[in-house]
Amino acid sequence: MQWIDKTIAFFQKDLWHIDTDKLTWGKRAGVNTIKVVVLTVRAFFANNLFRMAAALTYSTLLAIVPIAAVIFAVARGFGFSIYIEKWFRDALESQPQVAEAIIGFVNSYLVHAQSGIILGVGLVFMLWTVVMLTSNIEESFNDIWKVDKTRAWGRAVVNYTAVFFLLPVVIIVTSGVSVVFATISDGLKEVIFVAPVIKLMVGLVPYVIWSLVFILLYVYMPNTKVKWRFAIIPGIVAGVAMQLLQLFYIHSQIWVSSYNAIYGSFAALPLFMLWLQMSWTICLVGAQMCYVSQNLKDMAFDHEVREISHHHQLIMAALLLSIICKKHFNGEKPCSTRQLKELSGLPMTVTYELLQQLHDAALINVCGEFREEDTVYQPSMGTNNISLGLMVERLETNSKWKPKVLVAQLDGKLWRKVHQIRKDYCNELKTVLVRDL
Repeated sequence: MQWIDKTIAFFQKDLWHIDTDKLTWGKRAGVNTIKVVVLTVRAFFANNLFRMAAALTYSTLLAIVPIAAVIFAVARGFGFSIYIEKWFRDALESQPQVAEAIIGFVNSYLVHAQSGIILGVGLVFMLWTVVMLTSNIEESFNDIWKVDKTRAWGRAVVNYTAVFFLLPVVIIVTSGVSVVFATISDGLKEVIFVAPVIKLMVGLVPYVIWSLVFILLYVYMPNTKVKWRFAIIPGIVAGVAMQLLQLFYIHSQIWVSSYNAIYGSFAALPLFMLWLQMSWTICLVGAQMCYVSQNLKDMAFDHEVREISHHHQLIMAALLLSIICKKHFNGEKPCSTRQLKELSGLPMTVTYELLQQLHDAALINVCGEFREEDTVYQPSMGTNNISLGLMVERLETNSKWKPKVLVAQLDGKLWRKVHQIRKDYCNELKTVLVRDL
């Protein structure tokens, strides 16, 4: 049907050619929102976020008891274990059997740990599961943000240990706020106008808490700089989705009961695993939305990168290389990836790809890691030796596989003429230094 073809064409091409600078604020926000949603959906399948969520689900199953044990131990040290247990049951309201089982495991673990039964290998295994979970979460977020370098072990241990010890305090404070609102609500039941407002605020507390958790996670978990303003909306979306998932599980008890009738008490485990995977999927989709929001202008060009001709790729590579060489020749500070993108006017995705090609061709040296803001680039040799011809030769011949099967067939008179023409072409370009462009 014609309207279907027009809709597909709009999302594939027309949407990305809209000049948002000429639109009103409302229309610009609407167009950018559609772009964020479309790019997030594309990235969901391209990055295989569902598989990432499955890996995190497995890590969570292994680590949930030792993590809960740390939280409960800290809470008991302050005398607030009752509040932590209540919060834990509320957080797993849709999984009451799992909540009771985990609390039982934690209490047993703490009793045995205090009596000295769990030592050595058992303790090491527990700590390993916690480290594996946190490192897997960071790795998943880094994959979404296309960051190659993870945190140093010392910094990671300090950060995550601080989180585990602060988490009980945060839980106690938020629980106290909920109790205060509930108490005020009970005391103002007879006030017609105030009571519904307080009741609404009490109902919104879980949404606010989940949203804050996701916002903090999106800002601090990736090993790169994430701007707060781009994490707020994805955090709220993920927080609301998480709470709706809870409500869905709570209000689908009829289906759960039939599932229990088939699998008995064993049904709690697969249902809990399904809930965990859906929760991690929501979390990762929010992280992807955060990345897309912060890099919208660069990602909007992704669908056209593959359409750039070889001729124009060479021109853009020469532009980037000339900026790098000029900075070095003039004794100026080398440029970072972001600065090269701004000076050249190229989209970030194209800048990354061309810089990678120039590095693989041994034309530039990299100080840092790709996709890091503090990464800078310098010529791999003296700028007197970097000519346009050298750049073309290296970019066109640099490959991991060099075919030899056609060598005998390319040795004819005309082929030798072709080789000579290309050699003359490169020699002519070698008279032009890239820094002079």
